[in-house]
Amino acid sequence: MPRITRTPAIAATLALLVATLSAGLAPNAGPTNAGSASAAEAASQRYLVLYAAKASLADARAAIKAAGGTIVRENRRIGLATVTSSKSNFLAAVRSKAALVGAARDIRIGRAPKLFQPKEWELTREQAARRAFAGQPTGGPVKKTGPEPLSWYQWDMRMIDATSGGSYAQQRGTSGVLVGIIDTGIDGSHPDIAPNFNASLSRNFTVDIPLVDGPCEDEADASCNDPATVDENGHGTHVAGTVAAPINGIGMSGVAPNVTLVNLRAGQDSGYFFLQPSVDALTYAADHGIDVVNMSYYIDPWLYNCAANPADSPAAQAEQRLIIEATNRALNYAWDRGVTLIGAAGNGATDLGNPTFDGSSPDYPPGAEYDRTVDNSCLDMPTEGNHVLSIVALGPSTAKADYSNYGLEQAAVSAPGGYFRDYFGTSQFRRPENMILAPYPESVAREFGDVNRGGGVPNNPFVIRDCTTGTQRTCAYYQFLQGTSMAAPHATGVAALIISEHGTADAARGGLTMSPAAVESYLTGTATDHACPNPPLVDYTIVGRPASWNALCEGGLEFNGFYGHGIVNALSAVTEP
Repeated sequence: MPRITRTPAIAATLALLVATLSAGLAPNAGPTNAGSASAAEAASQRYLVLYAAKASLADARAAIKAAGGTIVRENRRIGLATVTSSKSNFLAAVRSKAALVGAARDIRIGRAPKLFQPKEWELTREQAARRAFAGQPTGGPVKKTGPEPLSWYQWDMRMIDATSGGSYAQQRGTSGVLVGIIDTGIDGSHPDIAPNFNASLSRNFTVDIPLVDGPCEDEADASCNDPATVDENGHGTHVAGTVAAPINGIGMSGVAPNVTLVNLRAGQDSGYFFLQPSVDALTYAADHGIDVVNMSYYIDPWLYNCAANPADSPAAQAEQRLIIEATNRALNYAWDRGVTLIGAAGNGATDLGNPTFDGSSPDYPPGAEYDRTVDNSCLDMPTEGNHVLSIVALGPSTAKADYSNYGLEQAAVSAPGGYFRDYFGTSQFRRPENMILAPYPESVAREFGDVNRGGGVPNNPFVIRDCTTGTQRTCAYYQFLQGTSMAAPHATGVAALIISEHGTADAARGGLTMSPAAVESYLTGTATDHACPNPPLVDYTIVGRPASWNALCEGGLEFNGFYGHGIVNALSAVTEP
């Protein structure tokens, strides 16, 4: 990944980009003046335009042309078009057309340079925080107590009975079950990914942008059009490994170690996920027989999408309404065609049924955010979208992770997501081992300085290397991460096992198929019930968090806001009729 320094020329260019993209998005913004309008018309802008549900393609296309736009591409499945226009009044013109729902800016970026700090999600924070551990001892010899050399670290698999004596003995999944990872990509060459990776079905729905990503030739693969076999971030590879790392004598194993992984890349290297790639990935999954998708992200630039928040300008309100409508159309399309939808609940330590504040939106371009009061009418997409099963994160003691979102309305089930501050056994407090171990692309590990130059030995306790023995020695890297991003793939893996065990032959595409409603019934019905803590108001100040993180668990043993219908269980999911 290139590192872009802040030269005066780049700073001036990025400042102009911020000003351009921020126009119309500030709270209660008024119309631009004549000079600004003239400048805007000098350059063509990209927009996303959503067609009215009952409009014909011909009428929608004609309306876009009449508004001064040119269609670059269409997602006909849900009626979303990418459009360019140099007209300063294009957004207003679209809103006047009966065949169109509305339009929003199309914001696509590549890796954010140092001037543009990457999106603040768990991977970004942890990669920065663990720099303080560089050079510290990386621990003693691995204790092999399971099917793979690093199984000792996998408390998460033991919690959900995905072990040699548990689900592995009953059902490891079948290659005919396809799991789509909608994320930053998958490193298809990683030794603990490659045996289960389908490169031919995998797709990359994003393109890196040189303005913010640097020259294309400086990328690791020397291209801004990354192949669908790489992950220059690491998040997607970690998620994929938790779902389906094979049992192959190296590293660790996933929940469903025999199912097939498909990379549906919608996330930028920088960690941003925008609307167009997200809906394209969903409709592609629906059209190509994907059985389950994992969505460990929220759609930028709005943490909460509010249809009519008075703090937002009319343009910002329209943009958020479009994100909600287009995402739900894509989710409906996928669910109707047999795709089970799994989402991460989010890492805001918030009751999603009662959100009150959003100070991070819009998060792109950086500096455009402003404080907003939000309420339950505002939606975190896609996890609060139609048919999505939202997953809450737990630590090794089964306590809800302090960072994890929760809520009676949203929580479907809970799963291990890692909790650095949690207790593991009786003594290991604030240790990497309390987090989730999964594959780490070697190229990313080297770029972040997590391995020593030359020998490749990890220099950070958050990173582990495992190597095979013999004449053809193979080494692979793994990292500890935490987040609801890590909890969701545990549920995704269990869903894949359910389809493997209970699905029926797919006459149209081969493999197996099962209705998402039936998968949900098995997933929630076989989860292990877990009551709220006593007292139900959890004080997270005792682990160093602010009082605003304190959380109230509501509900009973069989369903509550911390655990949903319970903790996912791989063994029960494949053995109960």
